[in-house]
Amino acid sequence: MKENKELQEAPQTVEEQQTAKPAGAWKRLISKKWAYPAIYMAAAAIIFSLMWWYQGTVSDKLTGSDTTAGSAITEPDKAKPTSPDDAVPANATVEEMAWPVTDHTVLDVVSNYYDKNASAEEKAASMLQYGDQFIPQTGIALAREDNQTFDILATKSGKVTAVDKQPLVGQFVEITHPDGLVTVYQSLDNVKVAVGAEVKKGDLIAQAGRNELEKDEGIHLHFEVRQGESTLNPMDVLPK
Repeated sequence: MKENKELQEAPQTVEEQQTAKPAGAWKRLISKKWAYPAIYMAAAAIIFSLMWWYQGTVSDKLTGSDTTAGSAITEPDKAKPTSPDDAVPANATVEEMAWPVTDHTVLDVVSNYYDKNASAEEKAASMLQYGDQFIPQTGIALAREDNQTFDILATKSGKVTAVDKQPLVGQFVEITHPDGLVTVYQSLDNVKVAVGAEVKKGDLIAQAGRNELEKDEGIHLHFEVRQGESTLNPMDVLPK
């Protein structure tokens, strides 16, 4: 009996001791008062990082890092830097901008430009919702009360530098003007111009149509004004 007891109490092998040490160390670690808060904070940090990564991935799809739906917004919405060729000569006459429609008084501004200096209520009204994403409005949307189409006109003379159709913004036209400004017309139908065409102020370029991003607006025109890499509030440059 004594011999059996001695055998049972015999020292563990080196391998058994090495296996037991980590388990004992782990028990001692989690017995500390700070162990569980530390584990909780580490887990929360990992979860937050994953959420941040996910939001960034979705945002990239809407801003053009992805080649599918994202390109619909990025291609027409990303402003192009003004090149030296677009500079206005010192003696050139700057042409005043006109409304992109025949008679703006019969149309409603159904969506306003997102102004960071506006009130919280105005900012909220200037956000576009696409799925679970909210996107600041980079132009204005014009529509008729009866939801009928209307003619879209060039606001200034210039050169057509883009004509395309994208999944979210629909058909669009981009015109670069001699003073460096760029006007963008989205949600179009029956486009009348092609890339490289020279247009005059008031020329017919398309008719109002629909798009996916602003489908709640029905038939409308989305109009933007850009300068360099920035967008301008169209209401600040259009005739009052």
